[in-house]
Amino acid sequence: MVDVLLGLQWGDEGKGKIVDFFAPQYDLIARFQGGPNAGHTLYVKDKKIVLHQIPSGIFHEKTLNLIGNGVVLDPVTLKRECETVASFGVDFRKNLYISERTNLILPTHRALDKASEASKGNEKIGSTLKGIGPAYMDKTGRNALRVGDILDKNFTTQYIKLRLKHQKLLDSMNFHEDISNWEEEFFEAVEFMRSFNIVNGEYFINEKISSGKSVMAEGAQGSMLDVDFGTFPFVTSSNTISAGVCTGLGVAPQKIREVIGVTKAYCTRVGSGPFPTELEDATGEELRKLGSEFGATTGRPRRCGWIDLVALKFAGMVNGVTQLVMTKADVLDSFTELKVCETYKINGKETSEVPYQMSKLNIEPVYKSFKGWNLDISGISAYEELPDSMKKYVAYINNYLNTKVKYISTGPGREQIILAP
Repeated sequence: MVDVLLGLQWGDEGKGKIVDFFAPQYDLIARFQGGPNAGHTLYVKDKKIVLHQIPSGIFHEKTLNLIGNGVVLDPVTLKRECETVASFGVDFRKNLYISERTNLILPTHRALDKASEASKGNEKIGSTLKGIGPAYMDKTGRNALRVGDILDKNFTTQYIKLRLKHQKLLDSMNFHEDISNWEEEFFEAVEFMRSFNIVNGEYFINEKISSGKSVMAEGAQGSMLDVDFGTFPFVTSSNTISAGVCTGLGVAPQKIREVIGVTKAYCTRVGSGPFPTELEDATGEELRKLGSEFGATTGRPRRCGWIDLVALKFAGMVNGVTQLVMTKADVLDSFTELKVCETYKINGKETSEVPYQMSKLNIEPVYKSFKGWNLDISGISAYEELPDSMKKYVAYINNYLNTKVKYISTGPGREQIILAP
Protein backbone atom coordinates (compact mmCIF):
# COMPACT_ATOMS: atom_id res chain seq x y z
CA MET A 1 0.00 0.00 0.00
CA VAL A 2 0.95 3.63 -0.50
CA ASP A 3 0.79 6.37 2.11
CA VAL A 4 0.83 9.94 0.81
CA LEU A 5 2.48 12.90 2.51
CA LEU A 6 1.78 16.36 1.12
CA GLY A 7 1.37 20.00 2.06
CA LEU A 8 -2.02 21.55 2.72
CA GLN A 9 -1.15 25.22 2.38
CA TRP A 10 0.93 27.17 -0.18
CA GLY A 11 3.98 24.97 0.20
CA ASP A 12 6.88 25.43 2.64
CA GLU A 13 5.02 23.50 5.37
CA GLY A 14 8.16 21.62 6.44
CA LYS A 15 7.41 18.42 4.50
CA GLY A 16 11.07 17.50 4.05
CA LYS A 17 11.66 17.04 7.75
CA ILE A 18 8.44 15.07 8.12
CA VAL A 19 9.26 12.70 5.24
CA ASP A 20 12.73 12.29 6.75
CA PHE A 21 11.08 11.45 10.09
CA PHE A 22 8.81 8.82 8.56
CA ALA A 23 11.35 7.45 6.04
CA PRO A 24 12.76 4.63 8.25
CA GLN A 25 9.25 3.11 8.36
CA TYR A 26 9.10 2.79 4.55
CA ASP A 27 10.92 0.72 1.96
CA LEU A 28 10.47 3.29 -0.81
CA ILE A 29 9.96 7.08 -0.94
CA ALA A 30 8.58 8.27 -4.30
CA ARG A 31 8.32 11.86 -5.51
CA PHE A 32 5.21 12.19 -7.70
CA GLN A 33 5.11 15.76 -9.09
CA GLY A 34 6.75 19.17 -9.28
CA GLY A 35 10.28 20.18 -10.16
CA PRO A 36 13.27 22.06 -8.75
CA ASN A 37 11.01 24.94 -7.74
CA ALA A 38 10.35 22.91 -4.58
CA GLY A 39 12.83 22.89 -1.71
CA HIS A 40 12.62 20.34 1.11
CA THR A 41 14.88 21.29 4.02
CA LEU A 42 16.53 18.58 6.12
CA TYR A 43 19.11 18.63 8.88
CA VAL A 44 21.69 15.86 8.50
CA LYS A 45 24.47 15.56 11.10
CA ASP A 46 23.35 19.00 12.31
CA LYS A 47 23.94 20.46 8.85
CA LYS A 48 21.18 22.03 6.78
CA ILE A 49 20.58 20.55 3.35
CA VAL A 50 17.88 21.48 0.84
CA LEU A 51 16.67 18.80 -1.57
CA HIS A 52 14.92 20.04 -4.72
CA GLN A 53 14.28 16.89 -6.72
CA ILE A 54 15.72 13.91 -4.85
CA PRO A 55 13.16 12.30 -2.49
CA SER A 56 13.72 13.02 1.19
CA GLY A 57 14.48 9.39 2.07
CA ILE A 58 17.92 9.53 0.41
CA PHE A 59 19.80 9.73 3.72
CA HIS A 60 18.36 6.44 4.99
CA GLU A 61 20.56 3.63 3.70
CA LYS A 62 17.84 0.98 3.55
CA THR A 63 15.23 3.23 1.90
CA LEU A 64 14.89 3.27 -1.89
CA ASN A 65 13.99 6.55 -3.60
CA LEU A 66 12.12 7.03 -6.88
CA ILE A 67 11.68 10.18 -8.96
CA GLY A 68 8.33 9.51 -10.63
CA ASN A 69 6.99 10.30 -14.09
CA GLY A 70 4.89 13.20 -12.78
CA VAL A 71 8.05 15.17 -11.99
CA VAL A 72 9.77 17.55 -14.40
CA LEU A 73 13.48 17.00 -13.89
CA ASP A 74 16.33 19.44 -14.38
CA PRO A 75 19.51 17.38 -14.97
CA VAL A 76 21.77 20.28 -13.91
CA THR A 77 20.00 20.71 -10.57
CA LEU A 78 19.99 16.94 -10.07
CA LYS A 79 23.76 16.70 -10.66
CA ARG A 80 24.48 19.45 -8.13
CA GLU A 81 22.14 17.87 -5.64
CA CYS A 82 23.76 14.45 -6.04
CA GLU A 83 27.17 15.97 -5.43
CA THR A 84 25.88 17.54 -2.21
CA VAL A 85 24.32 14.27 -1.08
CA ALA A 86 27.58 12.42 -1.87
CA SER A 87 29.48 14.86 0.37
CA PHE A 88 27.57 13.34 3.29
CA GLY A 89 28.91 9.90 2.41
CA VAL A 90 25.72 8.73 0.68
CA ASP A 91 26.01 6.47 -2.38
CA PHE A 92 23.05 7.95 -4.28
CA ARG A 93 23.50 5.56 -7.22
CA LYS A 94 22.70 2.69 -4.90
CA ASN A 95 19.23 3.78 -3.77
CA LEU A 96 18.06 6.47 -6.21
CA TYR A 97 15.91 5.48 -9.19
CA ILE A 98 14.38 7.63 -11.94
CA SER A 99 11.35 6.76 -14.03
CA GLU A 100 12.13 6.73 -17.73
CA ARG A 101 8.84 8.59 -18.32
CA THR A 102 9.98 11.58 -16.24
CA ASN A 103 10.00 14.74 -18.37
CA LEU A 104 13.18 16.81 -18.72
CA ILE A 105 13.59 20.53 -18.16
CA LEU A 106 15.75 21.94 -20.97
CA PRO A 107 17.80 25.17 -20.93
CA THR A 108 15.26 26.68 -23.34
CA HIS A 109 12.47 25.92 -20.86
CA ARG A 110 14.24 28.14 -18.36
CA ALA A 111 14.64 30.84 -21.00
CA LEU A 112 10.94 30.59 -21.94
CA ASP A 113 10.00 30.88 -18.27
CA LYS A 114 12.13 34.00 -17.87
CA ALA A 115 10.82 35.58 -21.07
CA SER A 116 7.20 34.82 -20.23
CA GLU A 117 7.42 36.23 -16.71
CA ALA A 118 9.16 39.39 -17.94
CA SER A 119 6.41 39.96 -20.51
CA LYS A 120 3.69 40.00 -17.83
CA GLY A 121 4.85 43.20 -16.16
CA ASN A 122 2.71 43.92 -13.11
CA GLU A 123 0.77 40.70 -13.63
CA LYS A 124 3.70 38.43 -12.78
CA ILE A 125 2.67 35.21 -11.02
CA GLY A 126 5.93 34.95 -9.07
CA SER A 127 7.53 32.14 -11.06
CA THR A 128 10.79 30.72 -9.70
CA LEU A 129 12.10 30.84 -13.31
CA LYS A 130 13.20 27.20 -13.14
CA GLY A 131 11.42 26.26 -16.38
CA ILE A 132 8.65 24.32 -14.66
CA GLY A 133 5.67 25.79 -16.53
CA PRO A 134 7.16 25.52 -20.03
CA ALA A 135 8.29 21.94 -19.31
CA TYR A 136 4.76 20.92 -18.30
CA MET A 137 3.39 22.75 -21.35
CA ASP A 138 5.62 20.62 -23.58
CA LYS A 139 4.40 17.54 -21.72
CA THR A 140 0.73 18.32 -22.37
CA GLY A 141 1.62 19.51 -25.87
CA ARG A 142 3.27 16.13 -26.53
CA ASN A 143 6.63 17.68 -27.39
CA ALA A 144 8.65 16.82 -24.30
CA LEU A 145 11.90 14.92 -24.01
CA ARG A 146 11.91 12.33 -21.24
CA VAL A 147 14.58 10.65 -19.15
CA GLY A 148 14.35 7.47 -21.23
CA ASP A 149 15.31 9.53 -24.28
CA ILE A 150 18.81 10.27 -22.94
CA LEU A 151 19.68 6.60 -23.55
CA ASP A 152 18.82 7.00 -27.24
CA LYS A 153 21.80 7.56 -29.56
CA ASN A 154 19.76 10.25 -31.36
CA PHE A 155 19.10 12.28 -28.20
CA THR A 156 21.10 15.31 -29.37
CA THR A 157 19.12 15.42 -32.61
CA GLN A 158 15.87 15.28 -30.66
CA TYR A 159 17.11 18.08 -28.42
CA ILE A 160 18.06 20.33 -31.37
CA LYS A 161 14.66 19.81 -32.97
CA LEU A 162 12.83 20.94 -29.81
CA ARG A 163 15.31 23.74 -29.20
CA LEU A 164 14.58 25.21 -32.65
CA LYS A 165 10.88 25.19 -31.86
CA HIS A 166 11.55 26.98 -28.57
CA GLN A 167 13.84 29.49 -30.29
CA LYS A 168 10.99 30.69 -32.51
CA LEU A 169 8.92 31.38 -29.39
CA LEU A 170 11.83 33.16 -27.71
CA ASP A 171 12.38 35.33 -30.81
CA SER A 172 8.70 36.31 -30.77
CA MET A 173 9.16 37.48 -27.16
CA ASN A 174 12.35 39.41 -27.99
CA PHE A 175 14.47 37.19 -25.75
CA HIS A 176 18.02 37.11 -27.10
CA GLU A 177 20.17 36.15 -24.11
CA ASP A 178 23.03 33.73 -24.72
CA ILE A 179 22.21 30.40 -23.05
CA SER A 180 25.18 28.44 -24.40
CA ASN A 181 26.60 28.05 -20.87
CA TRP A 182 23.28 26.58 -19.74
CA GLU A 183 23.41 24.10 -22.62
CA GLU A 184 26.97 23.07 -21.83
CA GLU A 185 25.97 22.36 -18.23
CA PHE A 186 22.87 20.52 -19.43
CA PHE A 187 24.73 18.04 -21.62
CA GLU A 188 27.35 17.43 -18.91
CA ALA A 189 24.51 16.65 -16.50
CA VAL A 190 22.77 14.38 -19.03
CA GLU A 191 25.99 12.40 -19.40
CA PHE A 192 26.17 12.17 -15.60
CA MET A 193 22.57 10.85 -15.47
CA ARG A 194 23.22 8.05 -17.96
CA SER A 195 24.87 5.99 -15.20
CA PHE A 196 21.78 6.18 -12.98
CA ASN A 197 19.18 3.51 -12.25
CA ILE A 198 16.70 4.51 -14.96
CA VAL A 199 13.65 2.25 -14.63
CA ASN A 200 10.16 1.67 -15.92
CA GLY A 201 8.74 3.54 -12.93
CA GLU A 202 5.20 2.22 -12.88
CA TYR A 203 6.33 -1.42 -13.01
CA PHE A 204 9.06 -0.70 -10.47
CA ILE A 205 6.70 0.78 -7.87
CA ASN A 206 3.87 -1.70 -8.44
CA GLU A 207 6.24 -4.63 -8.06
CA LYS A 208 7.32 -3.19 -4.70
CA ILE A 209 3.69 -2.80 -3.63
CA SER A 210 2.78 -6.33 -4.78
CA SER A 211 5.68 -7.81 -2.82
CA GLY A 212 4.44 -6.15 0.37
CA LYS A 213 6.90 -3.26 0.48
CA SER A 214 5.76 -0.04 2.14
CA VAL A 215 5.73 3.08 -0.02
CA MET A 216 5.43 6.77 0.81
CA ALA A 217 4.52 9.20 -1.97
CA GLU A 218 6.14 12.58 -1.32
CA GLY A 219 4.50 15.72 -2.66
CA ALA A 220 6.05 19.08 -3.44
CA GLN A 221 4.63 22.60 -3.09
CA GLY A 222 1.18 22.63 -1.42
CA SER A 223 -2.48 21.91 -2.10
CA MET A 224 -3.39 25.58 -2.53
CA LEU A 225 -0.93 25.68 -5.45
CA ASP A 226 -2.62 22.80 -7.29
CA VAL A 227 -3.15 23.68 -10.96
CA ASP A 228 -6.87 22.79 -10.71
CA PHE A 229 -7.84 23.51 -7.10
CA GLY A 230 -5.33 26.15 -6.03
CA THR A 231 -5.51 29.94 -6.17
CA PHE A 232 -5.47 30.01 -9.98
CA PRO A 233 -3.66 31.51 -11.87
CA PHE A 234 -1.16 31.91 -9.03
CA VAL A 235 -0.46 28.20 -8.89
CA THR A 236 2.15 25.67 -9.96
CA SER A 237 1.82 23.59 -13.14
CA SER A 238 1.07 20.18 -11.63
CA ASN A 239 -1.52 18.44 -9.47
CA THR A 240 -0.13 18.76 -5.97
CA ILE A 241 -3.06 16.97 -4.31
CA SER A 242 -3.30 13.26 -3.53
CA ALA A 243 -4.96 12.47 -6.88
CA GLY A 244 -1.63 13.39 -8.49
CA VAL A 245 -0.07 10.31 -6.91
CA CYS A 246 -1.96 8.01 -9.28
CA THR A 247 -0.93 9.81 -12.47
CA GLY A 248 2.50 10.85 -11.15
CA LEU A 249 3.61 7.35 -10.20
CA GLY A 250 1.32 4.98 -12.07
CA VAL A 251 -0.45 3.49 -9.05
CA ALA A 252 -4.17 2.75 -8.80
CA PRO A 253 -6.40 4.72 -6.38
CA GLN A 254 -7.20 1.66 -4.26
CA LYS A 255 -3.50 1.31 -3.46
CA ILE A 256 -3.59 4.54 -1.42
CA ARG A 257 -4.05 4.04 2.31
CA GLU A 258 -3.20 7.03 4.56
CA VAL A 259 -3.10 10.63 3.35
CA ILE A 260 -0.95 12.60 5.76
CA GLY A 261 -1.42 16.35 5.43
CA VAL A 262 1.20 18.80 6.67
CA THR A 263 0.29 22.28 7.87
CA LYS A 264 2.16 24.96 9.72
CA ALA A 265 0.68 26.25 12.97
CA TYR A 266 0.28 29.51 11.03
CA CYS A 267 0.39 30.36 7.28
CA THR A 268 3.01 31.43 4.77
CA ARG A 269 3.18 32.01 1.05
CA VAL A 270 6.03 32.76 -1.39
CA GLY A 271 5.35 34.79 -4.51
CA SER A 272 2.23 36.54 -5.76
CA GLY A 273 -1.39 35.55 -5.33
CA PRO A 274 -4.28 35.60 -2.86
CA PHE A 275 -3.47 35.14 0.83
CA PRO A 276 -6.52 36.08 2.96
CA THR A 277 -4.81 35.93 6.38
CA GLU A 278 -1.61 37.75 5.39
CA LEU A 279 -0.30 40.10 8.08
CA GLU A 280 1.50 43.09 6.62
CA ASP A 281 2.37 44.47 10.04
CA ALA A 282 4.73 43.92 12.98
CA THR A 283 3.04 40.59 13.82
CA GLY A 284 3.66 39.28 10.31
CA GLU A 285 7.26 40.45 10.49
CA GLU A 286 7.67 38.71 13.87
CA LEU A 287 6.36 35.45 12.42
CA ARG A 288 8.82 35.79 9.53
CA LYS A 289 11.74 36.45 11.87
CA LEU A 290 10.96 33.73 14.42
CA GLY A 291 10.12 31.18 11.74
CA SER A 292 13.11 32.06 9.50
CA GLU A 293 10.58 32.35 6.71
CA PHE A 294 12.69 32.66 3.59
CA GLY A 295 12.26 30.40 0.56
CA ALA A 296 14.42 27.26 0.60
CA THR A 297 14.81 27.45 -3.19
CA THR A 298 14.64 31.19 -3.93
CA GLY A 299 15.63 32.82 -0.63
CA ARG A 300 12.66 35.15 -1.05
CA PRO A 301 10.99 36.39 2.16
CA ARG A 302 7.77 34.49 2.72
CA ARG A 303 4.52 36.33 3.34
CA CYS A 304 3.20 35.38 6.78
CA GLY A 305 -0.20 35.27 8.48
CA TRP A 306 -2.48 33.40 10.87
CA ILE A 307 -3.65 29.88 10.08
CA ASP A 308 -6.48 29.78 7.54
CA LEU A 309 -8.90 27.01 8.53
CA VAL A 310 -11.25 27.70 5.59
CA ALA A 311 -8.48 26.91 3.10
CA LEU A 312 -7.16 24.09 5.29
CA LYS A 313 -10.53 22.33 5.45
CA PHE A 314 -10.89 22.69 1.68
CA ALA A 315 -7.44 21.13 1.19
CA GLY A 316 -8.32 18.31 3.57
CA MET A 317 -11.49 17.62 1.59
CA VAL A 318 -9.92 17.44 -1.88
CA ASN A 319 -7.03 15.33 -0.60
CA GLY A 320 -9.02 12.95 1.60
CA VAL A 321 -6.65 13.67 4.49
CA THR A 322 -6.72 11.01 7.21
CA GLN A 323 -4.25 12.56 9.67
CA LEU A 324 -2.48 15.86 10.19
CA VAL A 325 1.04 16.96 11.04
CA MET A 326 1.43 20.46 12.53
CA THR A 327 4.86 22.01 12.00
CA LYS A 328 6.59 25.04 13.48
CA ALA A 329 4.33 25.16 16.54
CA ASP A 330 7.32 26.53 18.47
CA VAL A 331 7.30 29.70 16.32
CA LEU A 332 4.14 30.76 18.18
CA ASP A 333 5.78 30.40 21.62
CA SER A 334 6.18 34.11 22.35
CA PHE A 335 2.80 35.41 21.11
CA THR A 336 0.34 36.49 23.80
CA GLU A 337 -2.61 36.20 21.41
CA LEU A 338 -3.14 33.80 18.51
CA LYS A 339 -5.82 33.90 15.83
CA VAL A 340 -7.38 31.39 13.47
CA CYS A 341 -9.48 32.29 10.44
CA GLU A 342 -12.76 30.34 10.63
CA THR A 343 -14.78 32.05 7.87
CA TYR A 344 -14.34 34.52 5.00
CA LYS A 345 -16.43 37.66 4.63
CA ILE A 346 -17.04 38.43 0.95
CA ASN A 347 -19.31 41.31 -0.09
CA GLY A 348 -20.69 41.49 3.44
CA LYS A 349 -21.58 37.79 3.64
CA GLU A 350 -19.76 35.12 5.60
CA THR A 351 -18.82 31.84 3.98
CA SER A 352 -16.82 28.78 4.99
CA GLU A 353 -16.13 27.85 1.35
CA VAL A 354 -13.09 28.68 -0.76
CA PRO A 355 -14.35 30.69 -3.75
CA TYR A 356 -13.63 29.71 -7.33
CA GLN A 357 -11.45 32.75 -8.11
CA MET A 358 -9.94 34.21 -4.95
CA SER A 359 -7.79 36.69 -6.86
CA LYS A 360 -10.85 38.63 -8.08
CA LEU A 361 -12.46 39.05 -4.66
CA ASN A 362 -11.88 41.18 -1.59
CA ILE A 363 -11.77 38.51 1.12
CA GLU A 364 -11.89 39.60 4.75
CA PRO A 365 -10.86 36.88 7.22
CA VAL A 366 -13.10 36.41 10.26
CA TYR A 367 -10.97 35.38 13.23
CA LYS A 368 -11.35 33.53 16.48
CA SER A 369 -8.77 34.51 19.12
CA PHE A 370 -6.84 32.25 21.48
CA LYS A 371 -4.59 32.92 24.41
CA GLY A 372 -0.94 32.21 23.62
CA TRP A 373 1.11 29.80 25.75
CA ASN A 374 4.20 32.00 26.28
CA LEU A 375 6.44 29.01 26.90
CA ASP A 376 9.39 27.49 25.07
CA ILE A 377 8.03 24.13 23.87
CA SER A 378 11.10 23.13 21.82
CA GLY A 379 12.39 20.82 24.57
CA ILE A 380 9.06 19.14 25.35
CA SER A 381 8.84 15.53 24.19
CA ALA A 382 5.42 14.41 25.47
CA TYR A 383 1.97 15.76 24.56
CA GLU A 384 0.89 15.73 28.21
CA GLU A 385 3.61 18.27 29.04
CA LEU A 386 2.40 20.83 26.51
CA PRO A 387 0.72 23.94 27.97
CA ASP A 388 -3.08 23.80 28.26
CA SER A 389 -3.53 26.85 26.02
CA MET A 390 -1.68 25.05 23.24
CA LYS A 391 -3.78 21.93 23.68
CA LYS A 392 -6.91 24.11 23.33
CA TYR A 393 -5.53 25.63 20.13
CA VAL A 394 -4.85 22.19 18.65
CA ALA A 395 -8.19 20.77 19.86
CA TYR A 396 -10.11 23.58 18.17
CA ILE A 397 -8.31 22.93 14.89
CA ASN A 398 -9.03 19.19 15.21
CA ASN A 399 -12.71 19.87 15.76
CA TYR A 400 -13.02 22.42 12.95
CA LEU A 401 -11.29 20.20 10.41
CA ASN A 402 -12.80 16.97 11.70
CA THR A 403 -9.33 15.50 11.25
CA LYS A 404 -6.83 14.88 13.99
CA VAL A 405 -3.41 16.46 14.42
CA LYS A 406 -1.38 13.32 15.18
CA TYR A 407 2.09 14.83 15.14
CA ILE A 408 3.35 18.22 16.31
CA SER A 409 6.79 19.50 15.31
CA THR A 410 8.42 21.70 17.94
CA GLY A 411 11.73 22.48 16.23
CA PRO A 412 13.94 21.66 13.23
CA GLY A 413 15.50 18.49 14.66
CA ARG A 414 14.33 14.98 13.75
CA GLU A 415 13.66 14.24 17.41
CA GLN A 416 11.54 17.38 17.92
CA ILE A 417 8.22 15.74 17.03
CA ILE A 418 5.49 14.97 19.54
CA LEU A 419 2.90 12.24 19.03
CA ALA A 420 -0.57 13.50 19.99
CA PRO A 421 -3.08 11.09 21.62
